[in-house]
Amino acid sequence: MADDDWMDTLPQAARDYLEGRRLDEVECIISDLPGIARGKAVPASKFRRQTQFHLPDSIFFQTITGDWGEAAGEEGFIERDMILKPDMSTATAAPWTADWTLQVIHDAYDRELEPIPFSPRNVLRKVVQLYHDRGWKPVVAPEMEFYLVARNIDPAKAIEPMMGRSGRPAAARQAYSMTAVDEFGPVIDDIYDFAEAQGFEIDGITQEGGAGQLEINLRHGDPIKLADEVFYFKRLIREAALRHDCFATFMAKPIADEPGSAMHIHHSVIDRASGKNLFSGPQGGETDLFFGFLAGLQTHMPAALAVMAPYVNSYRRYVKSHAAPINLEWGRDNRTTGIRIPLSGPEARRIENRIAGMDCNPYLGIAASLASGYLGMVNELWPSRQFKGDAYEGEGDIPQVMGDALDLFEEAGELHQVLGPEFARVYAIVKRSEYDEFLQVISPWEREHLLLNV
Repeated sequence: MADDDWMDTLPQAARDYLEGRRLDEVECIISDLPGIARGKAVPASKFRRQTQFHLPDSIFFQTITGDWGEAAGEEGFIERDMILKPDMSTATAAPWTADWTLQVIHDAYDRELEPIPFSPRNVLRKVVQLYHDRGWKPVVAPEMEFYLVARNIDPAKAIEPMMGRSGRPAAARQAYSMTAVDEFGPVIDDIYDFAEAQGFEIDGITQEGGAGQLEINLRHGDPIKLADEVFYFKRLIREAALRHDCFATFMAKPIADEPGSAMHIHHSVIDRASGKNLFSGPQGGETDLFFGFLAGLQTHMPAALAVMAPYVNSYRRYVKSHAAPINLEWGRDNRTTGIRIPLSGPEARRIENRIAGMDCNPYLGIAASLASGYLGMVNELWPSRQFKGDAYEGEGDIPQVMGDALDLFEEAGELHQVLGPEFARVYAIVKRSEYDEFLQVISPWEREHLLLNV
């Protein structure tokens, strides 16, 4: 990009961050399938001159352990270069670095400048475009749950809560306690400071039910923008924790006997022409599209679960009466159901998907949820009757292990068409490879109980 266009392309928050300072470095990043930031750090002077850079497409074939799925296609594993172009609307500070650094999310294209179909941001963009093609505008609001835990450098050692400001380990069963939040005050202060420097608006931070578990709510908005923010927030929160001798973890179930961490997703759909909420009719009642979205979640989320709960650990979260759903019932203001209708007026009517884990890739988790709702609306599906009472008293109806979830995902042809068949092919291969890796691991439980007893 030309030097004289450089500052004009930056969002206001990035310009404010750099005011009176010299930019040293730009991190050119993209999300891989797990949601890890991949890319290159380049001097600012070089970034000013470049319009694109390259990374091999193999970054999307890698498992969380660093191994590879055989997903390269007919040409074989030749690691073809992708063309990565910056989206300057995503330029934001990296305020934890020693020098003055910006991060910029890039989009991935092939040599014909067609979007790489298995790049997570492209998957979400494809789903959003399907909504736009029908005159709809999807709106989401993610909620991020995570734990602050003691440093853990030994995988054989159980994860423990962090030491609070009082000198005592973080306490459990203290949901919404301000005293508990104060225990993490220095970490939370840095989270707020980093978020402000990056131009992100936090709707609130609360203590959740687990020991050292917090929740951050983000304001509703465009799905791609919000997925970008969650992608950035995960790094931001980790960096804030490291400054205070603890780790931030987004594992779905990091500590036994403690609640898991979810990424609840609130959904509404707006008419692009009128700006009206399509979930509410002229008299304020619930519409067929509202019920169609609900039914789409009920119908397609079992197959989409492998995307929203992407690891073996993810399924340890779905425990009866442990702050996570076990089925796809829907209810009004009922946190025991997998799908909740929060209290709101007609203009703010929305549907909360409580299934996704915080360990999912935010682009893919939001895309899978939107895809399920979309299929329900276009196919005019109808949900089950509203559930009243404690949904934990019913039977679970979502897969309980990763292997079963992958079986459903691999057979979900209709869902594949919405997310993209090539993405579905690559994702299934990589996740199956990852699951096979896990099955080769002998756990401490097996050694303790089977070694001398069977």
